[in-house]
Amino acid sequence: MLERFFALLLSGLSLALYLPAAQAALSIDITQTVKNGKSVAVVPFGNDNGPGNSISEVIRADLGRSGIFRIMDRAALPAQPDQPSEVNLGTWKSVGAEGLVIGQVQRAGGNITVSFYLYTPNDGRQLAAQRFTVPANEWRAVAHRIADVIYERLTGEPGAFFTRLAYVTQTGKTYRLNVSDSDGANPQVVVSSRQPLMSPAWSPDGRKLAYVSFESGRSAVFLQDLVTGKRERLAFFSGINSAPAFSPDGRYLAMSLSKTGNPEIHVMDLGSRSLRQVTRNPAIDTEPSWSPDGRYIVFTSDRSGTPQLYRVSATGGDERRLTFSGSYNGSASYAPRGGVIAFVHRAGGVYSLARINDDGTGMQTLDRAANNESPSFSPNGRMILYATLRGGRQVLAATSVDGQVKQLIQVPREDIREPAWSPR
Repeated sequence: MLERFFALLLSGLSLALYLPAAQAALSIDITQTVKNGKSVAVVPFGNDNGPGNSISEVIRADLGRSGIFRIMDRAALPAQPDQPSEVNLGTWKSVGAEGLVIGQVQRAGGNITVSFYLYTPNDGRQLAAQRFTVPANEWRAVAHRIADVIYERLTGEPGAFFTRLAYVTQTGKTYRLNVSDSDGANPQVVVSSRQPLMSPAWSPDGRKLAYVSFESGRSAVFLQDLVTGKRERLAFFSGINSAPAFSPDGRYLAMSLSKTGNPEIHVMDLGSRSLRQVTRNPAIDTEPSWSPDGRYIVFTSDRSGTPQLYRVSATGGDERRLTFSGSYNGSASYAPRGGVIAFVHRAGGVYSLARINDDGTGMQTLDRAANNESPSFSPNGRMILYATLRGGRQVLAATSVDGQVKQLIQVPREDIREPAWSPR
C-alpha cells in the first residue's frame, strides 16, 4: 500500500543472494467452506507411501482446500480399490460419493509411474484415466497435476494446485523472498536481505520474479531467473523504483518510477530495456496491474486527494476513475479472465479486501477483518490470496471470489506478506 511503501523509502543497505535453501513450510487452515460441497472419495493409491507422505493424501488436501468439495473420511470408505476392475460404482453411489478417485504407484529405478482414474458414480461415467512417469522426487508435483485434472473434470474450470506462491517473510530485521508449492510445501529462499524486499511479481511463464529491493539505500527493481539464478537490476533511477508488473505476454514490465519528478506509471520493453511513460499527473501514480488482454493498466493514484483506482490504456491516454467510495482504494489485482478487480478498500479505519467489476460497478467487500493488503488472484481466478493481520501477526489469507471460502496461511515464528500467486 502507498502508506507502507513510502515509509520504507528511507530504508537501505546490504543484501545477500542465496542459492535455493529450505525454509519453514506454510500451514494452511480452512476457516470457512461451502456447506453443500460435492462429495468426493479419494481412495489410498496402491503401493503409495501412506498417510501424510503420499500422493493420494496430497490430492485429498488439494481438493479439500479448494472449498468446493467435501472429501470423504478414509474411515468411511466402503472399499479400497486401486484398479478399475475392482470398482463397483453402485457401492459408491449408495454412500453418496459424487466423485471417486483411485490409482496406483509403480517404482522403477529413480522414477515413479502414477496411474489414476476418476469416476462419477451417480451416472456411472469414467471422467479421466491418465498416467504420469516422473523422477521419484517429483511425486508432489504429480499429485498437484492430478488434483488439477480432477478439479477441471468435476467443475469445468482449470485447477490451480500445480502452481507456486511467492511471498516475503520477516524475522527480526531479516527479510526473505520465498517460493513454495501452492500448498506451502517445498519452500525455498530466493533472496535474503537485512533491508525490505517488496512486490514480487511472476512472469507469465512462471520462470522469473520481478521484485523491489532496498539493498543500495533506496528502492530498485530486480529481475530474478528462478531456473538459472541469474539476477539483473532493471530500474535504479533517482527517486522511487517500485511496483513491477509483467504484461500478459511477458514482453513488458510496468512499474512506478519518479525519474521525471513525481511517481508515474512507466512501461519497460524487456527486450530493448526502453521505457515508455504512461501517466502524466502531478500526483502519486503507482501499483500497476495489467488487464488480461494487455490493453489496459489499472493503477492507484491520489490525484483526487485520496488514493483511488484508475484505468488507462497501456499505451497512455485519458485515465478513467474506477472507485469513489472510501478514503483509500489501492493494490489492484486483475482477475486472470478479466471482468473483476480485487483491491484494498479503506472505510472506517479498516483496510478491507474488496472486488469490483472492471468498469467500476458492483463493489463487494470480501473480508472486513484487520488490515488487508496485496491481493493476488489464483491463475484460474477462483481464489484471492492476500496479506492480513491476525492475532498481532502478519499472515496470509485466501478467499474465494464470492467470499464463501476462506483460509489462513501462516509460517512458524515469522511474519509473512507480499504474496503473489504464480501462473499455471
